[in-house]
Amino acid sequence: MNRAKSLLAASLALCLLVSRYSDQINPYFFDVIITIGINVILAVSLNLINGYTGQFSLGHAGFMAVGAYAAAALTLFAGPKILPSGETGFAVYAGQVWFGFALVAGGLAAALAGLFVGMPSLRLKGDYLAIVTLGFGEIIRVVFRNMESVGGALGLNGIPAYTNFFWTFGFAALTVYVVACSVNSTYGRGFLAVHDDEIAAEAMGINTTRYKITAFVMGAFFAGVAGGLYGHYKLSIDPKGFDFFRSIEIVVMVILGGMGNTVGVILAAVLLTLLPEWLRQFQDYRMIIYSAALIALMLLRPQGLFTLRRPGKV
Repeated sequence: MNRAKSLLAASLALCLLVSRYSDQINPYFFDVIITIGINVILAVSLNLINGYTGQFSLGHAGFMAVGAYAAAALTLFAGPKILPSGETGFAVYAGQVWFGFALVAGGLAAALAGLFVGMPSLRLKGDYLAIVTLGFGEIIRVVFRNMESVGGALGLNGIPAYTNFFWTFGFAALTVYVVACSVNSTYGRGFLAVHDDEIAAEAMGINTTRYKITAFVMGAFFAGVAGGLYGHYKLSIDPKGFDFFRSIEIVVMVILGGMGNTVGVILAAVLLTLLPEWLRQFQDYRMIIYSAALIALMLLRPQGLFTLRRPGKV
């Protein structure tokens, strides 16, 4: 077993251990911790698209919504018909197994949506691709708002509370592992080639569209998983929770952490989750201070707050 697999196995074991005693954590701090884990998954998965492959997607919240609704539909509608009733013993274990299946299914649904968007649009570049993905995110939101079978504008309520520390940070560790191993593999060097010079990459025989679609589908999968975790932690979802501003929030984490810098993006996700909490004591001016801090950080560190190397280099 190589070092990366050992670190992943150790991380999963640690997540399982912490999850075992997570009921002793203050509920407020536990809420912040779970939010950090979900944001890490979203930021690291978007970093594969925006940071390593050099695309500019503004539709990550749309993929998150697809995963959230798909996973919630499986646990809320199909779960009671399949799973044994009860809140102890085998029923709890079966519920957690079903939840794991629902998360993966939600991720696959989001990946399929990513493939659907990526196939026709990833021949576009820069601003044009950003506009297409922005439009996709808004279409998804409007579609869910008008689907009465999933609650329409009111959304889905009464989603089972399955999300815990193990699922959240287990998938966060898995996201980091998959992205890091992909980028540092022989195949993954194609992502960096596409980022650095797409024309030169094509001249060398690299199918740049295939690499961009692969990154898009992988990023969408993990965004869908994050959506499933979000829905089963908040216990209700509605289309407003996956709007344009949610996508911008994730993009800011990637830019602030340094595009193409996984560690920096993780730190930025943690920072931008904690910062609004720290600013709660200035309730009336919280968003003004938050926005001013982001502007100052971008003026002082345009290459990313945690980037020590040239942007785009691994």
